[in-house]
Amino acid sequence: MSNEISKNGLEATLKSADTEEWIDLLFYRPVGYRWALLFHKMGVTPNAITIASIFLGVAAGILFYYNDLLLNVIGMCLLVWANMYDSADGQLARMTGQKSEIGRILDGVSGDFWFISIYAAICLRLTPEWSYWIWILAAVTGLCHSKQAAMADYYRNIHLFFLKGKSGSELDNYVQQKAIYNSLSWKKDFIRKLFLWFYCDYTRSQERLTPAFQRFFALLQQRYGAVAPQEIRDEFRRESLPLMKYTNILSFNTRVTVLFISLLINEPWLYFVFELTVLNGLLIYMIWQHERLSNKLYKEIQMS
Repeated sequence: MSNEISKNGLEATLKSADTEEWIDLLFYRPVGYRWALLFHKMGVTPNAITIASIFLGVAAGILFYYNDLLLNVIGMCLLVWANMYDSADGQLARMTGQKSEIGRILDGVSGDFWFISIYAAICLRLTPEWSYWIWILAAVTGLCHSKQAAMADYYRNIHLFFLKGKSGSELDNYVQQKAIYNSLSWKKDFIRKLFLWFYCDYTRSQERLTPAFQRFFALLQQRYGAVAPQEIRDEFRRESLPLMKYTNILSFNTRVTVLFISLLINEPWLYFVFELTVLNGLLIYMIWQHERLSNKLYKEIQMS
């Protein structure tokens, strides 16, 4: 692989223009690409980069405990750094073909470690003022956060499936993952089986929130097999594309921008309120629109 930074080289590491956010295209992807090239020279694996991002993100969260603006700003920088690595690990995997199931799962849980640390730090910081109420607020917010992130990831991968096919997507389903889980031994495959235990629950929760899509997708595969007709793929992509901006809002950049603002004005509890109101509203709207699209295409296939 060439060591020179080139436009085509960078573009080859992107999932698709449909699903990339403008902040990522302007900052995280170009910087992540440079990190990926450096790590490739050093022989560092994508999974090692992901683990490094976990440590950086957790350290960032710890610094948000302190009611000290300088420490908070350092924490913000560490969180941005962690996200650079989160971009670089996927870009390196796509450049070198080092994709793996464990890597996919590790990448999925890395953000969970970041935000568990952030939530705990904010709660500890506000406990003297809020007592146990801040922990209750954070717990409810955390549950909502997990659903927001899971569904944003799911809808992106569905979109990529219809855009690029199975090879260009990481769209998994509960039945397949459960079969893999059952085939493994706790004694011989403890780490992988443990990850899959969580991942099976993750995929099942995604499918439970998308009954109309599950019905449409099952009929699509039953009728056409692994490759859907191009006209159906085009129609799905066209109507799914406007929803991609919401998946991005529910992911990292918007929520972290609000988090940083809340810390800068010394009102970190506002971040929880933002997640519970604005982001939950977007999640409900996104699910409703996607289910509407799935019902529409289901009826079209039935009538064809």
